[in-house]
Amino acid sequence: MGEPELRQLLAGLTAVRDGDFGTRLPDEADGLLGEIATVFNGMVDQLSLFTSEVTRVAREVGSEGRLGGQARVPGIGGVWRDLTDSVNFMAGNLTDQVRSVAQVTTAVAKGDLSQKITVDARGEILELKNTINTMVDQLSSFADEVTRVAREV
Repeated sequence: MGEPELRQLLAGLTAVRDGDFGTRLPDEADGLLGEIATVFNGMVDQLSLFTSEVTRVAREVGSEGRLGGQARVPGIGGVWRDLTDSVNFMAGNLTDQVRSVAQVTTAVAKGDLSQKITVDARGEILELKNTINTMVDQLSSFADEVTRVAREV
């Protein structure tokens, strides 16, 4: 492998490092150079697909409010699989939490004070869960008291 080929590889690696997944190495070469180009181009394709899937899920769940999105990146392994699984876990967890809040608040709006948020939560979502559950308890107590007073009258 001569200097021109190494410079081409360096330019490709630099482009990928800088986030340009449109770069490709010519893969018509024979031998080691052709193998390197094939592996490099496959790596760039996987990175590009992974990036598009994570961006799609983030947009669907985080921006568009469409819950349940999951990244699908076929043929990945190692740290890429771990990252995809982490993104999917985060999106799934957020989906479960938001759907649980929606279910209980919808029930309250319809007069059903028997439901509580039971999904596992932490941080600010836990605070929201506790606030809503306390609100449901207080509304239920108030409704019971109004009913009791109405019966006495």
